[in-house]
Amino acid sequence: MGEKLNRRHFIAAAAAAGAALHSSRKVFAAEKSSAKPALLGGTPVRQGAFSRWPIMDEREDKAMLEVLHSGQWFRGGAPKVTAFENSFAEMMGAKHCIATNGGTTALITSLGALGIGPGDEVIVTPYTFIASVTSIMFHFALPIFVDIDLETFQIDARKIESAVTERTRAIMPVHIGGNVCDMDAIMAVAEKRGLPIIEDACQAHLAEWRGKKAGTLGTTGCFSFQVTKNLCSGEGGAILTDEDSLAEKLYAFHNNCRGRSTTGYLFRYMPTRAANFRMTEFQGALLSAQMTRLEEQSNRRNENAKYLTELLREIPGLMPAKMYEGCTRNAWHLYMMRYRAEEFAGLPRAKFMAALNAEGVPCGGGYETLDWKAYLEEAFSTPAARRVFPERTFVEWGERCRLPEYEKLCQETVWLGQTTLLGTRQDMEQIAEAVRKIHAFAAELAKT
Repeated sequence: MGEKLNRRHFIAAAAAAGAALHSSRKVFAAEKSSAKPALLGGTPVRQGAFSRWPIMDEREDKAMLEVLHSGQWFRGGAPKVTAFENSFAEMMGAKHCIATNGGTTALITSLGALGIGPGDEVIVTPYTFIASVTSIMFHFALPIFVDIDLETFQIDARKIESAVTERTRAIMPVHIGGNVCDMDAIMAVAEKRGLPIIEDACQAHLAEWRGKKAGTLGTTGCFSFQVTKNLCSGEGGAILTDEDSLAEKLYAFHNNCRGRSTTGYLFRYMPTRAANFRMTEFQGALLSAQMTRLEEQSNRRNENAKYLTELLREIPGLMPAKMYEGCTRNAWHLYMMRYRAEEFAGLPRAKFMAALNAEGVPCGGGYETLDWKAYLEEAFSTPAARRVFPERTFVEWGERCRLPEYEKLCQETVWLGQTTLLGTRQDMEQIAEAVRKIHAFAAELAKT
């Protein structure tokens, strides 16, 4: 598998159809493997696929057919989206939930309802799916990157305050992989500076910080239900908030300026920028069915991730992402590791990943290093954008946003998808055995 594998394509490939292969053979991480890797002509550790995704049964069939035959496909006065919003808000411990048609539009709606506009600055991590950044740019605001913490892969909260200026209007922490940012430190800066927090929890369903759900700690919390996500409906998103007045602004922004109505479709317009970011009844019904498995699946990922970490600890050269002390639950949308080639006889990361895939363990390299300065200059190159962001903006941006840790991380990362963690303890042992084989024959693999 190549270094430049797209995140969604990698996860979709890892989640291809097939039941999990269950091995009865017990393996221990401390043992040295004598079996040849598949790339050297040996037998792959795994002959079958990991868990298929998405998982569905008659619950999804029933939910979709109910909407189909009701003829109420649009959320206007129909019940499915509202029922999902109420259930999701209750599960997460939030007062309000506004469902959207995607995680990206959840972020756009949050920024818009909070009044973020041209020339404003929003602090965000560079190590994230591109939507975290483009949602800011959608409002002609400028993303200001704060470098990452190599050990956790999350934004380095200790560096946020020094990035705040008089133009800063919000902080957007992104809980990458389902791990949780250092929210104590981030909330302290936000409170001191009077800034709203927009939590990008698109990969962090049921993750927790000190027992409170990710996405409920900030001013708003945004989720994605794209098909690879731990809770999915093909496409879809949601925003959580505890603020009554903000909830109404969020609803109007995602509903073409129209507020809520319990008596029919409201044609009274609120004076705000807005768009149509509504969720359909089909998505709402599908999510309510999918939610019935969410807690059990989350627990299984958590147990397997902990076991896999124990096994990999015995093999030098792989360093799973650490969690902050306040992260009391990781959603494990991704199992993220740093790969140290020097511990594998100089075996390049690309060759390591190819060898791991050949063993039947799907993996990818995660986000690629992006020249963000060049990206922003090109994206904001139109005459209208340059009236907001003249050339000196990008010179100053380049001086402010130096990202050495991000650049290093992008060269070291190896990801396993969330479906890899939905199997058995034997599956985790097979992953460790595959790594052990590669480690034992790393020098020989490096020559091929």
